[in-house]
Amino acid sequence: MTESSNADQRELDKFGDAAHRWWDPNSEFRPLHDINPARLGWIDRNAGLKGKQVIDVGCGGGLLSEGMAAMGAQVTGIDLSEKALGIARLHIYESGHAIDYRLISAEAMAADAPSSFDLVTCLEMLEHVPDPASTVAACARLVKPGGQVFLSTINRNLKAYLLAVVGAEYVFNLLPRGTHDYTRFLKPAELARLCRNAGLEVLEITGLRYNPLKRDASIGADTDVNYLVRARRNA
Repeated sequence: MTESSNADQRELDKFGDAAHRWWDPNSEFRPLHDINPARLGWIDRNAGLKGKQVIDVGCGGGLLSEGMAAMGAQVTGIDLSEKALGIARLHIYESGHAIDYRLISAEAMAADAPSSFDLVTCLEMLEHVPDPASTVAACARLVKPGGQVFLSTINRNLKAYLLAVVGAEYVFNLLPRGTHDYTRFLKPAELARLCRNAGLEVLEITGLRYNPLKRDASIGADTDVNYLVRARRNA
């Protein structure tokens, strides 16, 4: 897998076509709006965002990036969707946050700016790339020694398939059909192995529970469906 090829054009087109609805909390991006406070709080509790140099890998329309900027982080957001980045750049005129958005892959950014960030976030992206190992390795190269990497994705099991694919896409219509490919989901042990292979020490694996009816999310022990990984690059 080369640095320039770790992207699925169908995935980029899919999110690009919907990019103009990124900041609509009642659109197909509603789940991201609903879970954002929980994941922001988790990152801040573990890393202390204020004053930190952060890179948000796969930033999309900038929802997480803006949340971290609002907490005092100096944020760089990277993505390969021109349309999503266009929406992200437009939205900071409304919010007033200073975020450096760049059209570049994680691998290319890691080659250009290794060991440059206090922490790296890569949330809800790994299940959309052909080679998640390459993305994790790039995140490891981007973070400074001693810095932390925050990842999230979807577990691969029957429960996750029923809830994240069948339930979210076909029953509740929370997401467009075809948003997720079950074969790209990663078990926590698999993602932990990718982290270790990239030189990262796994500090925490925790679950993210989401109730679409109540529209709330919380961090907890249940990793059956959505989960997060916190890792550190050893000095």
